[in-house]
Amino acid sequence: MSDFTGLPDLALRTHRAGVIAASDESFEERENLINPWRPRFAEHTFGPKGQEYDGWETRRHRGPGHDWAVIRLGMPGVIRGVVVDTAWFKGNYPPFTSLEACRATGYPSPAQLDSADWVEIVPRSPLSGDAEHDFPVSDDRVFTHVRLNIYPDGGVARLRVHGEVVPDPALLTGLTVDLAALEHGARTVACSNMFYSAPDNMLSPGLARNQAEGWETARRRDNGNDWAVIELAAQGVPALIELDTTNLLFNAPGEARVLAIDHRGPGPLPSTDDPAWFELLSRTTLQPDTPHRFRLPPSDRPATHVRLDIYPDGGIARLRVLGALTADAERELNARWKA
Repeated sequence: MSDFTGLPDLALRTHRAGVIAASDESFEERENLINPWRPRFAEHTFGPKGQEYDGWETRRHRGPGHDWAVIRLGMPGVIRGVVVDTAWFKGNYPPFTSLEACRATGYPSPAQLDSADWVEIVPRSPLSGDAEHDFPVSDDRVFTHVRLNIYPDGGVARLRVHGEVVPDPALLTGLTVDLAALEHGARTVACSNMFYSAPDNMLSPGLARNQAEGWETARRRDNGNDWAVIELAAQGVPALIELDTTNLLFNAPGEARVLAIDHRGPGPLPSTDDPAWFELLSRTTLQPDTPHRFRLPPSDRPATHVRLDIYPDGGIARLRVLGALTADAERELNARWKA
């Protein structure tokens, strides 16, 4: 698996992406391309159009041309790599694929995107059946949409578009925002354990529908505790913390603590023994299946990272750190958005 797959999936349905157009979806719907679960398959599940697949499948071409699907990214950003997954498509997969990307303002219709400045980020490349295909991308521009091309037709189970989130600063500056939101560019940079699920899950948009949509660790059998370090979307001043244990009925942490640090220089983060770390939320009792909100004392002390400690282990459905960007952060975000 390529290194880029550790980055957020900009095209995931649960990250607010959508498949807004496709040349054809005669056999299976285009929306399946961005489902969050791994592709499923059950033999002999025949519907009126034939064997049912968990993916996007087009009819057989009888002339020139090829099929395509346009995906609006849920989070704009710099694409570092894509995964084209043909899981379960063994005799009906496309032999070749390519990928294009564009950047569009506002909320364009599929027809308006026809005249967008599309650029090729993955050249025409071969595919095989029932396999994941990783394609690194080396373009540093910010994109909002991608177009998956398949030659000439066939089925693709999933498209994953991994990259670095670059939020539109017009939606963040001058407001109180979630500094720890994945969709704003925050992400987990270290954690003690992610046996059941990844800590980036607790930064995802919306509410967790079940335990799998949060962060959950294995059961500890020692005297330690689990933790996760989150790089915030940008430097900001935290004002409110939410620790949501919804759906975690018997495996919520007993307690939690949140530290913060303002670290923008090169090099690794200092250890938590370093006085540069300061406490946002002291060690506090948590209840199962409960959204906890803690308003912080007024402060003008900025932070770039937070560390969530849970005692001794368990799961957190969502972590929110509401606050305002600093003036420096606003300038940096504007510069990156315009680059």
